[in-house]
Amino acid sequence: MRLFYLYSFSALMLLKAYGFTGETDRIALLDLKSQVSEDKQNVLSSWNNSFPLSNWKGVTCGLKHKRVTRLDLGGWQLGGVISPSIGNLSFLISLDLSDNSFGGTIPHQVGNLFRLEYLDMSHNFLRGDIPVDLCNCSRLLDLDLFKNHLEGDVPSKLGSLAKLEILNLGRNNLTGKLPASLGNLTSLMRVVFSTNKIEGGVPDALARLAQIEYLNLGMNKFSGVFPPSIYNFSSLKILSMFRSGFSGRLNPDFGNLLPNLRGLHMGRNSFTGPIPTTFSNISNLEHFGIVWNKMMGSVPSSFGKLQNLQYLSLASNSFGSYSSGDLEFIKALANCTKLDTLLVYGNRLGGDLPISIGNLISLQKLMLDDNLLTGPLPSSIGKLSRLVVLNLTSNRMSGEIPSSIGNITRLGKLYFSNNSFEGTIPPSLGQCKFMLYMRIGSNKLNGTIPQEIMQIQSLIHLDLSDNSLTGSLPKYIKPLERLFTLSVAHNKLSGQLPQALGNCLSLENLYLQGNFFDGDIPNIKGLMGAKRLDFSNNNLSGRIPGYFANFSLLEYLNLSINNFQGMVPTEGKFQNATVLLVFGNKDLCGGIKELKLKPCIVQVQPTETSHSTPVKKFSIGVSIVIVFLLMLFIAYISLCWLIRKRKKNQQQTNHPTSSSLEVFHEKISYAYLQKVTDGFSSSNMIGSGSFGTVFKALLPTENKIVAVKVLNLQRLGAMKSFMTECESLKDIRHRNLVKLLTACSSTDFQGNDFRALIYELMPNGSLDMWLHPEDVEEIRRPSRTLTLFERLNIAIDVISVLEYLHVYCHEPIAHCDLKPSNVLLDKDLTGHVSDFGIARMLMKLDQESLFNQLSSAGVRGTIGYAAPGKLYYILKKNCYSFFVHYNLVSVNFGAEYGMGGQPSIHGDMYSFGVLILEMFTGKRPTNELFGGNATLNSYIKLAFPERVLDIADDSILNSGLRVGFPLDECLTLVLEVGLKCCEETPKNRLATSEARKDLILIRERFFKH
Repeated sequence: MRLFYLYSFSALMLLKAYGFTGETDRIALLDLKSQVSEDKQNVLSSWNNSFPLSNWKGVTCGLKHKRVTRLDLGGWQLGGVISPSIGNLSFLISLDLSDNSFGGTIPHQVGNLFRLEYLDMSHNFLRGDIPVDLCNCSRLLDLDLFKNHLEGDVPSKLGSLAKLEILNLGRNNLTGKLPASLGNLTSLMRVVFSTNKIEGGVPDALARLAQIEYLNLGMNKFSGVFPPSIYNFSSLKILSMFRSGFSGRLNPDFGNLLPNLRGLHMGRNSFTGPIPTTFSNISNLEHFGIVWNKMMGSVPSSFGKLQNLQYLSLASNSFGSYSSGDLEFIKALANCTKLDTLLVYGNRLGGDLPISIGNLISLQKLMLDDNLLTGPLPSSIGKLSRLVVLNLTSNRMSGEIPSSIGNITRLGKLYFSNNSFEGTIPPSLGQCKFMLYMRIGSNKLNGTIPQEIMQIQSLIHLDLSDNSLTGSLPKYIKPLERLFTLSVAHNKLSGQLPQALGNCLSLENLYLQGNFFDGDIPNIKGLMGAKRLDFSNNNLSGRIPGYFANFSLLEYLNLSINNFQGMVPTEGKFQNATVLLVFGNKDLCGGIKELKLKPCIVQVQPTETSHSTPVKKFSIGVSIVIVFLLMLFIAYISLCWLIRKRKKNQQQTNHPTSSSLEVFHEKISYAYLQKVTDGFSSSNMIGSGSFGTVFKALLPTENKIVAVKVLNLQRLGAMKSFMTECESLKDIRHRNLVKLLTACSSTDFQGNDFRALIYELMPNGSLDMWLHPEDVEEIRRPSRTLTLFERLNIAIDVISVLEYLHVYCHEPIAHCDLKPSNVLLDKDLTGHVSDFGIARMLMKLDQESLFNQLSSAGVRGTIGYAAPGKLYYILKKNCYSFFVHYNLVSVNFGAEYGMGGQPSIHGDMYSFGVLILEMFTGKRPTNELFGGNATLNSYIKLAFPERVLDIADDSILNSGLRVGFPLDECLTLVLEVGLKCCEETPKNRLATSEARKDLILIRERFFKH
């Protein structure tokens, strides 16, 4: 028996020596491995049946008991789920599963790890609630669950983790309020709740957290004033409250209560009032940002006392009073020798930029755009040798750009657009060899483009548009291999385009329109990545280069209003009429039929002989006589025709001729349309408008689905609408116009007049049904809402059409009825303007023609979208009772399109402005909110810009924008364009080109990627 015990004891010692007492840990680890996704299990190949466990990758065991004490799998990119067996590692002190792709929930068995001090499951895809059982880990010092998909409330039992020093629950989907029990965690030093959906205020009980040094509450839905409990955190070094939802004034004693702050980030809240003067007592402050609030008053010069200040952002508030003393603080900031970033854009700063700006010698980023700065740019700016970004866009600065700016050789981004700078562009800018973006458009610059600028090989974006530059494009352009956009549009440049343009191989956008360039387009076939090329409104000539057909990425090629000759190619990109614009070139011919150019005729010259001269003279004489007689005959026929036409118009004004239809495809019969629409079945009806109904149809001959608009000729004005639409669309082509394919002018089976227009079908319906899905039957209702980016793109599509109609057509055209139901969306949600039934060509008319046009026009447009005017024009039409009934007297509907007012592009701009306001607020201009003196415009102005998020369409607020996206800033700028477009006085409204440019700049600013 003794021998048996001896052998048993020896065996036990042997098992212990080889670590078999950790069998429970081994089984738990192998089970954990089994739940890891198969494609990643090879990372854990050392996890097998071997011993000891300390040889397994990521595993640390105790020296005495050989049990697992640390499990470090952070950053191994493991997937799968976390096995509940992890709760059996009862000796675990540290568990790091961070930076992987674990899904599922946090096993509540983790609460069994009573020895656990460090728990990091951050940067995974964990979901569900935070397990309450975690609160059993009473020794926990560090709990990090950052960046997962955790939901539910913050557990109040977390307040029992008395030893907790670090609590990081940021970047999840937590809701509810912060529990007051967190005030029991008096050892906390670092707390992160950022990027959740936590509501309410910060409990007063948190005032007991006297040890806290780092607090991040940003990106939540808190409410109320700045939390009073935070004023007790005298040890606080970093406080981030970015976009957290707080409001109200800051405590005047702020700087005395939080004297140890180094970083203070309070942007995108609703704080008001001035900056407390006690901020100067926060002597260690390095970073201070309070961008996008409602603060006002002057910028304190006492900031100059903060000698450790590196970053100062006061942008998008209401600092300043548009007066000369607003920039006094800049002189004081010279004492902040470490200051590298100064952002004060979007305020009310006025006056001249002081010479003392040159004393901020450490500055790397200076943004003073969107203020009201005046006067010249001081030459002392050249002392800022470390400057990388300089933005003075949209001020009222004037004078010359100093040549000293070339001393800032590190400059990478230079934005001077929308000012009144004069003189020439300094050649010294060529010394800025790291320049990426140079935007100095929309000024009053003159002279030539310096050759030196075109030698900056780092350039990505160069915008010199809308100035008065003369001369030619520099001929010797280095291979600007990174240049993405070059715009010299709307200057006074002339001469031939340089061959060297073809060496800019990365060029995607080339804007040369609105100059005096002449000669042929040079060989630029190397620009195979080009997307947008605009050569319009110049004096270019020669043949259209055929290599454009092979530019596979080309979206827009505008060659209009030039002197090009010869045949338009028909291959590749030339087959797409939505890409190509060639109007205004009288000597072009051929091309695809959508371009509606004259056919090309090949003339063979006869061979002359020495005996042909007498015969030629005789032939000329006979020809002259024949031509003279022919002219007399034509004059006689024309006179008879005019007499018959006048009689016919007097007898039958409602029957049009077919001349307006001759430009379209072969006309389609009533019987054919009746067949392809299943007898105009209601099942094929996709909409209805003022003058008719729209049906979907499949044209078998072309295997193409189209939209057939059948006019109700019993409706007064329907025939005129039909003719107007044909006349308006027969000679115009734009990628954002709904394409009119053909028309039907016939009679039905009963002999009644029948008129229909056949359009290219837009599969995503109208913008109206996307903005107001509640008004659409369920079967046609969109499955989702439009994103902010999609709405902005559609707005740009629409204004691009208006710019084309108003500026680039042979005769300007006013649409006269722009509204969401007349904006149709294709499969890519690109906007196309439709319904030209009441459009008007704005040609010069004699008094009689003008009277006839206006008297037949009546009130044009749609209620809410038509421009306001003088009420008596409406009263002359005896409509007073109608407008009173619908509470519209105050808006003076439609007078600009009514009696006594010729249709104009200003009316279209008003409608476009209302369209923008509706697109981004989701409210129709006829909403029941608006009555009496209230309109959609006034509703927005009352909330603008402080409460812009309150009036925004809710679907935009929940459209999945990236974290940190400046939604309020973007909406403010977009709605500002809308308000400027629908100013009551026509001359005060934005011009079409200005509105389009502003919207494109907004898109570039907020959606660069």
